[in-house]
Amino acid sequence: MGRRPVDVEKIVMDLIMSDDMNVKKALAKKILDMAYKKGIYPSSIHELYMARGKNEYTGCTIPAMNLRSMTYDLARAVFRVAKRNNSGAFIFEIAKSEMGYTNQPPVEYTSVILAAAIKENWTGPVFIQGDHIQANAKKYAEDPQKELDALKALIADAVANGFYNIDIDTSTLVDLSKPNLKKQQYNNYIACSKLTHFIRQIQPRGVMVSVGGEIGEVGHQNSTPEDLRAFMEGFKESLRKGLVGISKISVQTGTSHGGVVLPDGTIAQVKLDFETLRTISKIARDEYGMAGAVQHGASTLPAEAFHKFPETETAEVHLATEFQNMIYDSKHFPADLKNKMYEWLKVNAAGERKEGETEEQFFYKARKKALGAFKKDIMSLPRDLRDAISAELEAKFEFLFKQLNAVNNKELVDKFVTLKRVIVRKRQDGAEVTHDGEGAD
Repeated sequence: MGRRPVDVEKIVMDLIMSDDMNVKKALAKKILDMAYKKGIYPSSIHELYMARGKNEYTGCTIPAMNLRSMTYDLARAVFRVAKRNNSGAFIFEIAKSEMGYTNQPPVEYTSVILAAAIKENWTGPVFIQGDHIQANAKKYAEDPQKELDALKALIADAVANGFYNIDIDTSTLVDLSKPNLKKQQYNNYIACSKLTHFIRQIQPRGVMVSVGGEIGEVGHQNSTPEDLRAFMEGFKESLRKGLVGISKISVQTGTSHGGVVLPDGTIAQVKLDFETLRTISKIARDEYGMAGAVQHGASTLPAEAFHKFPETETAEVHLATEFQNMIYDSKHFPADLKNKMYEWLKVNAAGERKEGETEEQFFYKARKKALGAFKKDIMSLPRDLRDAISAELEAKFEFLFKQLNAVNNKELVDKFVTLKRVIVRKRQDGAEVTHDGEGAD
């Protein structure tokens, strides 16, 4: 009798449901080994972005999708859309804050994405990104080294688990009270250069991690070309000579994360400054060899806005809240579970309720915080319900890929992106270190 095929779905569900980190790591290794055998590689998008910086391709915007819930099901839907549309360049990401409130540490997030790729018979690179590896301005002011060390620990964990794309967000340290732009950006570019240096020290041999910087915190005043030049001048001066720097720059153009919630719970229309994106993307490419500007907080924009991102040569767009909203608001999402989650929020997120806020506003802004506490409940929903919700989001992913012109680029990705097998081994002191593995056949 032959051996029974390994059921990746059972492995990944066991990993999701386990609270034991050692169990998660053991199952994660199984999934990674299966992925490599099937020609699926956690990869860096750095080389593709460097090609964009040299104008070797134009006219597409890479979607970076934060999957906060039903990650396995939604990632499967993304891979199906990618296969139908011959797409190779798309990013799965999760922010520092999301890892906490969705209860998805790097080892789990990577494993779930790779399991989805295996299930959907994907082959080639899979781009997984640490989004908003963000400095806390108050903590940084009190003890800069301690705050940087905390970010380094998170980055090291992420890179060890296949996050070969890291978005550093030290824009929180910009000080607009300073007399000139370079001084305003000083703490931002110093911290960003130190973290970039750290990434270059720990990245696996043969992998050039894609690193992004940020010049304007989302939700604050719009970025300008002068901000970009001030940041880049300081960043280049402070980064050790010979080190590879950043491949893209995040800017503020008028959006806010999750959108602005009106009293009835609906989202206010946003006036997005597409010309800022066009101008800063061009300067980023022409003067600094980067892929261009990155737009955060975009998923709640009106549908008719998305085609403008490739038109303005925006390099990457980050999408999160709308996917979460579609899960919560789906007719297939059980009302009793949603009520249970809202009741939990009344107690556990009570401190986030602002004076004068309606119940609709409170629940809309706070409900992301219930996703981690109810992760197992959501993933335990009957398969037919999860499939029905996934189908709704699959249609959304299809729309976004087409609007962003993130289609028919698989050959482009294959041309520029190096596939590298990375072997992670434990040292005697328990630390995980990466070793050179073999390249793809």
